Amino acid sequence: MASNRSGMQRIQSPCVGLCSTTVGDRVCRGCQRTDEEIRDWFALDADSRTQRMLALDTLRARVASRFLHVDDPACLEAQLVRHRIRFRADQPALSRAVELLRVGRTRMQDLSRYGLRRHASVAHLAPDALYAALNEALMQEASLRLTTAPTDPPV
Repeated sequence: MASNRSGMQRIQSPCVGLCSTTVGDRVCRGCQRTDEEIRDWFALDADSRTQRMLALDTLRARVASRFLHVDDPACLEAQLVRHRIRFRADQPALSRAVELLRVGRTRMQDLSRYGLRRHASVAHLAPDALYAALNEALMQEASLRLTTAPTDPPV
């Protein structure tokens, strides 16, 4: 039996399995969606989901660019595959880097082996501290979306 009958597409989600909205956060620390976006995700049409995922990738890349530079996108992708970290083909490299740090921050030593380079302002930070700083900045920016993120699913 075909897994994709009638041209139906699998619904993509930015969920990374680390939902902090269940413990009261208004913005998820894992995927940076608002609690309303998470609640309404499957009611959104494909175009709306695609636009939201693009907005989240843009947010991650913008914030990550303050901390990191991707020197070798192919190396980064190879490491994501090697460590079985989920990513999308259309996902920007800096958004992918956020996922790599989230998953591997306690085991990584030399970021250049992953195609990444720290900015000079954070060169002294170990990968776990780098991720903590990046994630804090990401959550601050993501929280701003509470006032601008659409909250009603399409009818």
